[in-house]
Amino acid sequence: MERIRQPFQGVRNIVRFNWHFYVLAAISILVVLFLASFLQQPFKIIAIIVCLLIILTTFISLLVSYYVYDVSNLYTLNWLDSLSIHENSQLVNINAGFDETSILLNKKYPRAELIVFDFYNPLKHTEVSIKRARKTYPAYKHTIEIDTSNLPLEDRYADNIFLVLAAHEIRNAAERTDFFKELSRVLKPSGRIIVVEHLRDMPNLLAYNIGFFHFHSKATWYKTFASANFAVETEIKITPFINTFILTKNGTAS
Repeated sequence: MERIRQPFQGVRNIVRFNWHFYVLAAISILVVLFLASFLQQPFKIIAIIVCLLIILTTFISLLVSYYVYDVSNLYTLNWLDSLSIHENSQLVNINAGFDETSILLNKKYPRAELIVFDFYNPLKHTEVSIKRARKTYPAYKHTIEIDTSNLPLEDRYADNIFLVLAAHEIRNAAERTDFFKELSRVLKPSGRIIVVEHLRDMPNLLAYNIGFFHFHSKATWYKTFASANFAVETEIKITPFINTFILTKNGTAS
């Protein structure tokens, strides 16, 4: 596949869309250093250690983001080859206001019919980073804005449905379950859903510290899938920080 993403695009987007966190970190360091100038030992040393920890954790999160979004195979989509997706399939790609994958799917499966949905709702999904991303990157052509409870597709339409770093934005558990039930309605009996997510686990805690609370645990995902009558056919670990769940309707998993 020809190169579509630019060098450092992933980590640059992280900084661009979340710059307020880095400004807050810089201000915190300056405040702590200022206060340290009035402190005696050992409190001055402790203040310096706090500043170093802020710098270290920020650097680690950016380094991991560079690895995940710029170096790994996440956006090459090579990990999809094992699924043997037919070139004439009906594909549905669903995003939460920021879409980096539709153009890649179109390049990888040029003969497939690709429908793109965006379930972003500013009243429900209040992340400022998503608002900034939407202003920076235009939506993929013919993207259809939807509500999570209603996909404008007939029953058993899709061969494959993609949710790449999107479904976690549905914070309400009941809404998330209803959304996956709606996905089940439009998925063919032999179809698959490909869910790509960070998890609330130890690798992401070490990488993103308190930011990992924005992700859902594996147990939460499995509960959502089971509530919507899906089985996890397999899991693909693209990186230590990214999990991909391949879902089938219960009774059709191999």
